[in-house]
Amino acid sequence: MASPHLDTLFDFLRFQSVSTDRQYLPHMAACAEWLYERFRGMGFECEIHPTPGHPVVLAKSPRVEGRPTVMIYGHYDVQPVDPENLWTQPPFEPVLRDGRVYARGATDNKGQILAHMLGTEALLAEGKELPVNLIYLVEGEEEIGSPNLADFLKAHEAELQCDVVAVSDTGMVAPGVGTLTYGLRGIAALELDLVGPQSDLHSGIYGGAVINPATVAARLVASLHDENWRVRIPGFYDDVVPLRDWEEAAWAKLPDANETMLGVSGAPALGGEMGYSSHARVMARPTAECNGIGGGYQGEGTKTVLPSKARIKLTFRLVPDQEPQKILDLAVRYLEAQVPPQVRVEISRGHAGMPYLLDPELPAAQAAIRALHAAFGGEVATIREGGSIPIVRTFKDLLGVETLLLGLALPDCGAHAPDENFPVANFEGGIRMHEVLMKELGRCL
Repeated sequence: MASPHLDTLFDFLRFQSVSTDRQYLPHMAACAEWLYERFRGMGFECEIHPTPGHPVVLAKSPRVEGRPTVMIYGHYDVQPVDPENLWTQPPFEPVLRDGRVYARGATDNKGQILAHMLGTEALLAEGKELPVNLIYLVEGEEEIGSPNLADFLKAHEAELQCDVVAVSDTGMVAPGVGTLTYGLRGIAALELDLVGPQSDLHSGIYGGAVINPATVAARLVASLHDENWRVRIPGFYDDVVPLRDWEEAAWAKLPDANETMLGVSGAPALGGEMGYSSHARVMARPTAECNGIGGGYQGEGTKTVLPSKARIKLTFRLVPDQEPQKILDLAVRYLEAQVPPQVRVEISRGHAGMPYLLDPELPAAQAAIRALHAAFGGEVATIREGGSIPIVRTFKDLLGVETLLLGLALPDCGAHAPDENFPVANFEGGIRMHEVLMKELGRCL
């Protein structure tokens, strides 16, 4: 049966709130205004706060002294839709198909943040006061690394004081399996520009006498891993915290990662660092990945050119207790040493974020587990997740609070990909989960 809330979700999804492209600025502003009106309709105090980038929407319930305060974090910005030709329908014209809502932002993160809002509306409809004080912090720059959110938190630190943060921007391990994520990998990014001759050259006249920057780029990427897919950068693993016995035992009970990952990815086979399961490789081991490599002629047919430049984009996913800037220092030193003197390398550092780890035995975490069980039934999975939400660590460092990461997306929801989708069952489950979570946190904090 279709959800009674789909019209509201569809309205939210129609905003083309792509944060990385300036042509969408009017859509970003309109989406923030829609959230403002929605929060005001709930009886919340709400403001749209400008930043040097996209605005932050901050909403607060009427404060009651003596009650714990919970902050709900989410984002209203979405990824670009490219390649648009691979979408089954226009990305910002949501449709319901086979029990799932298809649209850009459906599962990252509009479906989830709206579920939290509708859960609050359901609590208010009971005619009672909320069991907690609520703050909603909905930003517009998560998909571009939240460049202005830390400064916003510092500027508004006093009014953002809370007892715990709740975020639903992580995943479920399988349909119907409530999932609490207690750890996230950190991230560190690099770009390398390799410059050889001052312009592209005829590969017959100059090939063999001038070093090809594209070849150097390929050799650099290949040098990142040994034959066992371990990262070769000296010191890369020095600060990695070993897995604990209870973690490996808990993960052994999870659905088979190999089957899920093969089905979703379409890869011919899985692989990675030798000696670790697929669960461990994604949840608790660091990586070095080439996200993009290019140089020279990319058009149809042959052009016998020796390119003057090549570019590499790298990211490192990090685990406790790796520190992003230290890893970038090690990576830059290693990569610079691999570049031959006939090619100049220009390295720029990108965004970075610390890894995060929560103790799942904390009272708030146990409240989250009870709420997930109430919403989805069965045993709740407790996992680490391979992705990164850098602001979670900032919440801990600046506000001194832990974050509950409550998964609602499935591995095949296509976040960042064409035909992104969100199961209606998870949307409705998220509403139920929020209702129970607020009551549980009101009792235990």
